[in-house]
Amino acid sequence: MKNGFFSAPRPVNEPVLDYKKNSPERKEVLETYTTLYNSNIDVPLYIGSKKIVTKTRAKMAPPHDHKHTLGSFSMAEATHVTQAIDVALAASPDWENTSFEHRAAVILKAADLIVGPYRAKINASTMLAQSKNIFQAEIDAACEFADFLRFNVAFASDIYAQQPIQGDGVINRLEYRPLEGFVYAVTPFNFTAIAGNLCAAPVLMGNVVVWKPSDHQMFSAKIIMDIFEEAGVPPGVINLISGDPVMISNIVLDHPQFAGLHFTGSTEVFKHLWQQIGNKLTHYRNYPRIVGETGGKDFIFAHHTADIQTVVTAITRGGYEFQGQKCSAASRIYLPASIADKIIAGVVENIKSFSIGSPEDMNNFITAVIHENSFDKLVHYIEQAKTDKEVEVLAGGTYDKSKGYFVHPTLLKTTNPHYTTMETELFGPVVTVYVYEDKEWENTMELVNTTSNYGLTGAIISQDRHFIEYASVKLRHAAGNFYINDKPSGAVVGQQPFGGSRASGTNDKAGSALNLLRWVSPRLIKETLVPAKDYRYPCME
Repeated sequence: MKNGFFSAPRPVNEPVLDYKKNSPERKEVLETYTTLYNSNIDVPLYIGSKKIVTKTRAKMAPPHDHKHTLGSFSMAEATHVTQAIDVALAASPDWENTSFEHRAAVILKAADLIVGPYRAKINASTMLAQSKNIFQAEIDAACEFADFLRFNVAFASDIYAQQPIQGDGVINRLEYRPLEGFVYAVTPFNFTAIAGNLCAAPVLMGNVVVWKPSDHQMFSAKIIMDIFEEAGVPPGVINLISGDPVMISNIVLDHPQFAGLHFTGSTEVFKHLWQQIGNKLTHYRNYPRIVGETGGKDFIFAHHTADIQTVVTAITRGGYEFQGQKCSAASRIYLPASIADKIIAGVVENIKSFSIGSPEDMNNFITAVIHENSFDKLVHYIEQAKTDKEVEVLAGGTYDKSKGYFVHPTLLKTTNPHYTTMETELFGPVVTVYVYEDKEWENTMELVNTTSNYGLTGAIISQDRHFIEYASVKLRHAAGNFYINDKPSGAVVGQQPFGGSRASGTNDKAGSALNLLRWVSPRLIKETLVPAKDYRYPCME
């Protein structure tokens, strides 16, 4: 801003609408759901100002109604990927030189569009294509997405305000430059907000992006691009490429002006991409920034002083919301013997009360898992549990994919704390309980800390303050987001910046200034007001 300093609006979290019966928001989202269900949409490639529909396209279908066709999305060829990179780089100088207040205005307008005229549409698309019930869709696609955008503007403003001290006769300033090149955003199916933020965060800081969404999020990805376009993101600043992920990544990572990876998804894929980048370091103009949030094997550890109903609800919501398809979902549970039976009984009762089916019926707590591969993987583990002697199926254990990919919420109990479902990320509605003797809580906590290579989220539940302090220290590295007397999921932007370490990622905390700092390369500028004219030090005669 040439004639003043821009002060970003201070954000507040977007209120979550209730969608109660006869509410206007419920009526609007159901009408929008029906309209989208009956439409047939071709999602193009977005390359600069061009929307390209390719000959090769892939079908989009609701996971809860997989025989129904929502439309298709275009599959890119190698030439499209190269074109997207070229267009992004061509757009970079103008966007980099766009003043922050104007970049911020675009992002803030996008937030207002999301929770305003697009609210029903982006929620309905997330319900349809990702099979989220309305409350989960509202939290994700509307509220969290808007929160990311609004809070990021405030965080960016705070970053720009961080300036060095001034010395005698000099002016010092830090310029927070965008990265030199382009950023590659790779996003998952499970959160519309994550997909939008992984593009928007680098863009806010002046970068350009080539975006590869999940094949199973393409329906809502189109809505995201519509919002960004209407908000005023210039052509070429965000380019959407769908298709073969290996082919796309190989071309992107082979480009000398690849500047950064913003990734959420599989741990193994992230490791592979990191290895690819490392092998090509001499090829790049700069050292690329690598930011990733990957998997989790998240825990709840209950102490014998825990409130029983608190534990029951934490397991129920933490383990089964969105069919357990959250990297933060609780999947391994440690219960003290003295209260374990009561807790298990409560969880089983809740599972039996779940209504299961299409998200169009807002009474349904559980809908479908995302695709057939996920369904088959979960069935494998469930069937294995039915025959293994060291595990017992306490609830669920059934499934049906005739119409949709429905896996009934399943509760397992094992006598082996290293049983496969205590260690393997399943990404579905399967929760495993291990019961320990009350007096063995310290040894069991060591199991919690060492059982998994992941370090994303975890929760402890207790009414003993000394225990809480001990556990907080003991499990310091076991979870990047650590919860006390709550479920280990449901991070709110600005309140609980999200990310983990170990095999769970780089812990660059989405929803905080820490993430935005990864997308800038600061330049120090020193201006000397009255330069020295003599090389001699004062001590010299």
